Amino acid sequence: MIFNKHTAEKTAEFLLQINAIKLNPRNPFTWASGWKSPIYCDNRLILSFPAVRNYVRDEFSKNIQKQFGKPDVIAGVATGAIGIGMLVAESLGVPFVYVRPEPKKHGRLNQVEGFLQKGQNVIVVEDLISTGNSSLLAVEALREAGANVKGMAAIFTYGFDVAETNFKSAHVDLYTLSNYQNLLNLAVAKRYITEEEEQTLREWNVNPSTWNI
Repeated sequence: MIFNKHTAEKTAEFLLQINAIKLNPRNPFTWASGWKSPIYCDNRLILSFPAVRNYVRDEFSKNIQKQFGKPDVIAGVATGAIGIGMLVAESLGVPFVYVRPEPKKHGRLNQVEGFLQKGQNVIVVEDLISTGNSSLLAVEALREAGANVKGMAAIFTYGFDVAETNFKSAHVDLYTLSNYQNLLNLAVAKRYITEEEEQTLREWNVNPSTWNI
């Protein structure tokens, strides 16, 4: 679910402008999972563009408070959401922690890094949602550490049905600044892609795991 339509359109436009999202239906990318994809998203680029990162920070800060109330802690999912999560925490004036994909193999064996007290209300910040599996592992780690996870806020989601199912099963409310639908609408309107390419991108989104096989 997006926070609001205006934010979704503006965020999508920024992501396209800075090439954080690349659309290439004619020469698909290969994801780490092995999936072939006509789209590639690298939201870490946001941190290199001050005007864009400030916009994302401010929209997160405003909409997180509006939707969830002010949290006790912001948690960023490593590694992609550490930077933007820290900016949001600074803007809200609350502590920040981040969550590793798995516990460290040495030292204190931490998975959640930073100071977190049991019972604190936490909003998880994520950069990108595909299936949601890695994001929800971070939620699980926070819950095991005693946190009360109020929800998750992400920059962008591909809008896969499997992700919606996974978040519902985990009882996690997910809100995003933008999503796949708004991205495609804007990309066609601004002529980043043709209508024919839009059709290819929509077909991929329905069955991404078997597309182009």
